[in-house]
Amino acid sequence: MFRQFRSEVEAALADALATLDLPTDDLGIERPPDDMDATLASSVAFRLAGAVGDAPPNVASEVAAAVDVAGYDYLDSVDTAGPYVNFHAGERYLVDALDAAAADAGYGALPDRDTSVVVEHTSANPTGPVHVGRARNPIVGDAVANLMEYAGYDVDRHYYVNDAGRQMAVFTWAYERFDESDLDEEPARDRAEYDLVRYYRKGNAFLEEADPDDVEAAEEEIAAILQGLEAGDEETYERVGEVVDTVLGGMKECLARLPAEFDEFVKETRFMRDGSTDEIAARLKETEQAVYEEDAWQLELDEWGIEKNLVFLRSDDTSLYTTRDLAHHEWKFDNYDRAVTVLGEDHKLQADQLDATLELLGNDAGRLGHVIYSYVNLPDGKMSTRRGTGVMLDDLLDEAIDRAREAVESRMDDRIRDDDLTEEDVERIAHQVGIGAVRYDIVSKQPAKAITFEWEDALDFEAQSAPFVQYVHARCAGILDEAAAEGVDVPGVTGGAGGSESAVDPDALDVDAAVFDTEAERELLREVARFPAVIEEAADDLEPHTVATFTREFADAYNAFYRECPVVTAEDDELRAARVALVAAAKHTMANALDVLGIEAPESM
Repeated sequence: MFRQFRSEVEAALADALATLDLPTDDLGIERPPDDMDATLASSVAFRLAGAVGDAPPNVASEVAAAVDVAGYDYLDSVDTAGPYVNFHAGERYLVDALDAAAADAGYGALPDRDTSVVVEHTSANPTGPVHVGRARNPIVGDAVANLMEYAGYDVDRHYYVNDAGRQMAVFTWAYERFDESDLDEEPARDRAEYDLVRYYRKGNAFLEEADPDDVEAAEEEIAAILQGLEAGDEETYERVGEVVDTVLGGMKECLARLPAEFDEFVKETRFMRDGSTDEIAARLKETEQAVYEEDAWQLELDEWGIEKNLVFLRSDDTSLYTTRDLAHHEWKFDNYDRAVTVLGEDHKLQADQLDATLELLGNDAGRLGHVIYSYVNLPDGKMSTRRGTGVMLDDLLDEAIDRAREAVESRMDDRIRDDDLTEEDVERIAHQVGIGAVRYDIVSKQPAKAITFEWEDALDFEAQSAPFVQYVHARCAGILDEAAAEGVDVPGVTGGAGGSESAVDPDALDVDAAVFDTEAERELLREVARFPAVIEEAADDLEPHTVATFTREFADAYNAFYRECPVVTAEDDELRAARVALVAAAKHTMANALDVLGIEAPESM
């Protein structure tokens, strides 16, 4: 509804400006401030004031007078507030929003765009457990993929495995060089990546501290592994592959806890073995930007505003990560309409170089989008996998679940619902709330902003946190269960998030939003109505954090409704039926907003 209303506003405003012989290139349509009574507003008068030669409020009045609302389904009236042109939706807007959202458990998902997208995220080197500093990548990446799916794209989730770089050569050498008896510590957990990372740490310590002659011999063995990979030696692939696949298997188990799961793990060596990396290097050598300097082939990318050259081939004709990644991205373009990559801030230069080089090779770099994020810190400081001093994601999730369990148990006496929670229920809620708290606290921030994770904020049931917004869904579920127990017809079949309920025919809903006469009811319904547009805009901008912002705003609107508007005990049957439908609509909206963020929507808390 909101998307259609916005389209109607755009059309009506453009027509008005054309009638006044004013430019229509920038309509300035936006959500109005909270204290302004309008569904949408336009700031176009600010832009036009100079051209018209009059004050913005006067220009706004002239524009508003020229808007014709006849013939539109939802656009009902236009007025002004100072320099703003305000657009108001009519009663049908709310009626249709209630029908659509109450009837459809998948509400918010947009029609199929017939466009394929590959979202690559996480792609952490398989050198050990996933640590907290990198946790933002799988959480943001998974949310981006979910968001694109809700926006109607056909999405594949990929993890790009760096199995050809020096780190993996060092790891393979160390795994083969040392025995269990050489290691100084026991595995921190009984899982493969915690076991094998000890060899990686031992190898790095050896290369830093051992006798120079021994280090030189070790470096020769490491170089031989790298050369074997480059030459396509099958035995070398198998040696490295054993380490990579074992460590990656453990990392998958950790990521599944978030959850962050993948359709394909694409190995870097794939593009060495199929010849595409060599082909990329040959094409780059032929470009005008290619130079041979400092014993390496490089690209000068000054015309793209990039000062640092891109090195794509060493003097011994071995490729680099960037060369193989170029082949990887051309493979993406061959198989998908669009590609999105989630990268840490330390890869910003690499992303710029990649875009420029892809364009140089004749690709449409506009098909590739990047989400660049800053890292997550704990108050204790920085983390390092290589030295073994980091805080692992597993540790964070365990702590989150433990703290959530304590919080749930401490609030048992304050619960409104009279159902008895079993130990199994408490454990389920602790997982939903604990892991949800971690995900929400991370995904709700703008990616470019650094995060210091604070437990008190993440698990605060009263503040704007995961438990705060999850509680809205639980309250909705409780009201609908109570209504059903009282014999009230409840739209759909109550169930889980993300479209797991059955849809019903909106025409079969015997409710009328026109009976709503409180601002709390109507404001909640307006928030419901704009949810599909939130999905659309967030997907266009690759910004899942704006969906998190929506959940907080939605929770505020719902809680005002909850305080002021009795549902099951409403004063008459017609109002009760409409409010039950509104609660169902709110439940679907919050469930699916949380689903985009990868957060479970509890039925009870």
